[in-house]
Amino acid sequence: MPALSTHDSLLLAVDFQTALLPAIHGHEALLARALRLARAAQLVGVPVIATEHCADKIGATAAELRPQIDHVIHKTHFDATREHHFLHELPRGKHRVLLIGTEAHVCVLQTGLGLARLGLSPVLVTDCIGSRSPSDHAAACDRWADNGLERISAEMAMFEWLDSPAHPQFRDMLALVKAV
Repeated sequence: MPALSTHDSLLLAVDFQTALLPAIHGHEALLARALRLARAAQLVGVPVIATEHCADKIGATAAELRPQIDHVIHKTHFDATREHHFLHELPRGKHRVLLIGTEAHVCVLQTGLGLARLGLSPVLVTDCIGSRSPSDHAAACDRWADNGLERISAEMAMFEWLDSPAHPQFRDMLALVKAV
């Protein structure tokens, strides 16, 4: 796979919802990593889209993450691509879709498989996904790999978006990386 580019990347934050997050293993650290990646995406002009699954029951996107979100797509299917309006709400020309969110083995996985089925290139950010149990997180990563789909870390995405330390946002991005 070629390195990520800001020109064709989109960050999709799947179901970081208020009623679900407390049940996710290590949810506070997960949210902090996701927030850092979303801020990095904003720094370099990568759109950040969120999904909310049955928001009337599970709540809205976590308040900490909401300021980094450009647009929210509401859904009722686990696989967001099954919503008739989903593709129309994504920015045009962004075929590399980096997925973060919950639950790794349900909505994140099914949405990633759906994106691949539609001809897009889903990229799983493994340190920015979560499930209630670590074994479900591991199973999601295994299933992703079994389908030949790309997996990266948040820091890999950040540096690939920069391409070089000559990038005008390098110092700000480095500050985000060091804020661990």
